[in-house]
Amino acid sequence: MARIAGIDLPRNKKIEFALTYIHGIGSKVSSDILDKVGIDKNIRVHELNDEQVILIRNEISNYDVEGELRSVVGRNIKRLMDIGTYRGTRHKKGLPSRGQNTKNNSRTRKGKKKTVAGKKGV
Repeated sequence: MARIAGIDLPRNKKIEFALTYIHGIGSKVSSDILDKVGIDKNIRVHELNDEQVILIRNEISNYDVEGELRSVVGRNIKRLMDIGTYRGTRHKKGLPSRGQNTKNNSRTRKGKKKTVAGKKGV
């Protein structure tokens, strides 16, 4: 099993798709990394030899991935909150920060809705 950037890559997947399990690496970056290193994209993870894994590790070290990337994103959000931008205040309140409507949707950001009994008119 190949362990790259602290992540165990799935053994039976093609390396191009397995690299996307690392936070900060999408399909485009994964493809670019394999092109630079010169490894076939259709090879499976369990078919990689140690030399190829080391080449991939060295190339990934040029990118911000996993914990380092998460801390950078967290600091950016904290900075927005500290300077009091609109996006920062939306992050503080736990609401969507990119213009989505919140009347009916955005349950992920707002949380599970509690049911309130309706009042009858007297």
